[in-house]
This record gives sequence, structure tokens and C-alpha cells, in this order.
Amino acid sequence: MTKIHCLLTILLGFATALQADSPNIILILTDDQGWSQRSGLMDPENPKTGSSYLHTPAMDRIADEGMRFTGGYSPAPLCTPTRRSILCGTSAARSGSEFESKWVPADHLTLPRALKQANPEYQCAHFGKWGEKMISSPEECGYDVSDGHTGNVTGGMADKMQPAHIVEDPKRTGSVTNRSIEFIREQTKAGKPFYAQVSYYAVHLRTELLQASLEKYENKGAPDRAYSQGWAGMLEELDRGIGRILDELDALGISDETYVIFTTDNGGRGTVPGGNPKSPAPNVPLSGAKHSLLEGGIRVPLLVRGPSIEAGSVCRVPVAGYDFLPTFFELAGGEGDLSDELDGGSFISLFTDPETDTVKRPIEGLIFSRPRQGMAAIRDGEWKLLAKVNAERKIQSAQLFNVVEDIAEERNQTATQPDMAKQMRKRLQSFLDNIVDPSPTLKRRKKGA
Repeated sequence: MTKIHCLLTILLGFATALQADSPNIILILTDDQGWSQRSGLMDPENPKTGSSYLHTPAMDRIADEGMRFTGGYSPAPLCTPTRRSILCGTSAARSGSEFESKWVPADHLTLPRALKQANPEYQCAHFGKWGEKMISSPEECGYDVSDGHTGNVTGGMADKMQPAHIVEDPKRTGSVTNRSIEFIREQTKAGKPFYAQVSYYAVHLRTELLQASLEKYENKGAPDRAYSQGWAGMLEELDRGIGRILDELDALGISDETYVIFTTDNGGRGTVPGGNPKSPAPNVPLSGAKHSLLEGGIRVPLLVRGPSIEAGSVCRVPVAGYDFLPTFFELAGGEGDLSDELDGGSFISLFTDPETDTVKRPIEGLIFSRPRQGMAAIRDGEWKLLAKVNAERKIQSAQLFNVVEDIAEERNQTATQPDMAKQMRKRLQSFLDNIVDPSPTLKRRKKGA
């Protein structure tokens, strides 16, 4: 072998090793999709955690080929605070619990910046819904390619309370998928590791779908829950877009070196236009819905497929969307400390050992806060403390639930587990006392006003 051939072999080996240490990462983020709102079971031990009426084979494929996190959470019970939290690795209590926030993402560490810190070769793209009043653009936050400042209106909001709208590109699912696939092809051809966040507009109000999809579900009969036939069709079309991305990874031969993470920005809505209010609630078996810190508002589907993850595996360790930044940083080969503003921790160890809780965060447990609604919560292990707070974010009262055995939050255990309740209340209050929520609080109206 000549010296040139030896050198080329060494360089090729180095490039292969670098690529193995820097896998591709795709985060698929849907909008307003509840924890149990797909055809596959979110918890294989609970037959109520899926819907036989819905049809989501692509989402189910990610679960079947990867890992289900039964305790996956959105950082907040509504869209923009969650998107801001995912972007910056922060709890909504830190970066803003409402649409409006003084937090300027571009002034802080962001997910694409963290990836580029781990490996400058990463190419990062954001397609679809960015958020409401995010202040900073995707490019200002480190993305190389994006759809810009997009929000609810971009995905359609006119006449949103109608049961269904027939349009050519429903919820822009097709066009968002097309741009995502084009980006994936370009980076694969260039030999660059990539991160793509695909933030679909579905299944947020308004309900949009193709005529054929609507007819399919009209022929299928009444839904099993209080969503509409149009909503079910919109969800299937969303799933079809996800399936196209998975098929493209296979066609390009990069599925084995790509992590696919599927989740949503908050829990499902409590009501859906055209749904039968007498049917079981859209989020059963969870209580509550979007906007609330009950499980139905913040527990969301979280499915992860990728290298080293065993097919069909299940993890019951609670993790949240603000854990993504440190997790992806470690997946990309990053080492060392990141920003001291991070509230999340890497859960990469759970991919190979899903039964051991080794997620290390600055504070023990997951924190949720929405002072404008007078709510805060902490989840640690099987326990969740749900608190009522005043305008100064001081806890006024609290309930303790074992949300593994009691996911409907029907049995308050503060009396039977007083030490656990006291300890979690102290931890939650300490966090709230030391973090200033940059979102404006709701001004109380004076009596008689």
C-alpha cells in the first residue's frame, strides 16, 4: 500500500469515526396532540393509552423501533413557552410561562448553538411553526435554514371553530415535510451531520384536511372520544408526513445513524370543534387538558428511535422537553459544562438503561409553573405535587399524587404521605423563589371594575 493510500485510509477512518460520534438528529414536534392520541399505546401496560379509531402507523413505527417514554412532559401547557424552553434548555418558569416574555432567546445559549459547540460541522434547520412573540428569529438563534417567524396564523386560524376545512395543503403538512426532506438530502449529499426540527402546525385549531381523508372517517363512524372525524383525518395526514421522513431516511441509508425524537408542544385540547361532548374526553385516561398543569395539559407523547436504542423498549423515568438541549449536545459528542441557566439534564443514559434514573439536573425533579393561572407543579419519580400559588408565586395549597398508579390524579395523598408532600413543596417553593418569570403576570381586576 502506498503512502497516499495509507493517508487516505486514515482520513477515511477519521471521518467515519467523527460521523459516528456526531449522529443526525431530527426532532418532530406536533401541536396540541395529547399523550394518548395515536393508534399505538403510549403505555403498553395500559390499554386505555391509545385509540383504535385513530390511524398513526408512522408514529407507532417510531415507538416500535425505539423507546417509549411513558413519563414524557412538555415544559409548559401551551405552545410558545414550550418552544422557548426547548430552544434554550430552560423551564418555562425561567424563560417565560406565557406567549409574551422579556426573555430574548438570541441572548442565551440555544439548541443549535450547543450542537455547533459540540461539532462546528452540524447544519441546523427549523421548519414549520416557530412560535408566537418569540422576539428572536431562528437564524438569530443559530439556525442555518428556517421558515422564519411563523406562528399559529401561518398554519391557518380563520373560522377555527368550524368542524373541518378542505384545503390543498392542509396545515402546511405537505410543504413542511417537503422542505425537511430537501434539507436532509442536501446534508447527506454534503456529508454533514445535521439537526432538523420539524415543527408541524397540526393538530392545532383550525381543522384542515383533504376531502378523501374526511370521507374516510365519515365512513368510519363516530369517534371513540370527543374529537371530530375531521380532526382524526388531520392527524392521519400529519402521520403520513412523518412517514415520508422516515422512508427518506431509509432511502438515503442513514436511518442507523439518525436519532428521531417525536413529541408535542403541550397536551391535547379539552374540546375539539365538531366533537361530541358526551363522548369520553379527548385526553383520557389523563385528567385535564391544554393550559392546565394537570397531566392532560403537560404529559405528552415522547418517542425516540436511533442508534443504541432497543426496539420496543419502554422507559418510565420522567423527562421533559427542556432536557433535549443537553441530551442532543451529548449525542453530538459535546463535553464539558454548558450554560448555568440550563434547567434540563441529559437523558442519553436512559437509551441503554431505561430502568435507572440517572438524569442529573440543577434541581431534582421537573418543574412546571404558570403563575398567570395560579399554578405550579413538580414531578419527581412517581410523585407529582400540584400547587396553587398567589401572584407572588407563593404556594397557598398543594395536592400530592402518585401519577404512575393514579394517572387520572384522583387520589390526593398529602395526608398519607406528609413527608413526601412537605419535601416536594419545599423544593418547588425554593425554585420559584430564586427564579424570576419574565412573562407578565395577570393584573387582578379591582372589585366593581
